[in-house]
Amino acid sequence: MTSRPGLSIAAVFSPLLLAAVALSPVTANADSTSAPDADVAKRFEFLSQNGNASCSRAFRDSVADMPASSRLQGSCCGEMNLHRYSEQINGLKRYSQIIDIPPDPYDVPAPLAHKLMVAYQEPLSTEQQEQYDLAMETSNEKGPCCCPCWRWEVYGGLGELLIREHGFTGEQVTQVWNLSDGCGDDAHTHH
Repeated sequence: MTSRPGLSIAAVFSPLLLAAVALSPVTANADSTSAPDADVAKRFEFLSQNGNASCSRAFRDSVADMPASSRLQGSCCGEMNLHRYSEQINGLKRYSQIIDIPPDPYDVPAPLAHKLMVAYQEPLSTEQQEQYDLAMETSNEKGPCCCPCWRWEVYGGLGELLIREHGFTGEQVTQVWNLSDGCGDDAHTHH
């Protein structure tokens, strides 16, 4: 190998090193270590201590009969995590123009939950089903939730609705599901 005059190895590798540092998770997510905003922390405090949701079949079956003012709140399976909750709330803001996407996965209005559960029962075309199946394969929970509970049907229905009515791809549904994980703990690290 011949070297070109005036071109050092450091000059060749420095741009690569700078690019690697710029793309590192620590640098790319520097704001993820900042403290959640006060409103998010206050909502977290309430929802983590006053949840009413459960994974039971009885709870799932009761959603359709809940008053319009009811909300499905809190985590079903594990304890909520403030840092993860803040990430989810901030991440879901990019979908605020789609009214069927709950902006808070731990505080879902009962009428919306019921609407999405109904959407879950509606068939998909072959192409739409392929996109849904892709979301099932690639989401953190390998589905819309960690277990087949009310949340599975609500967010499964949301996934189907997003594919049918908004032309979402399986990858886009996966992003929404991962941000909407309501299982508690640091759910984005499951699987």
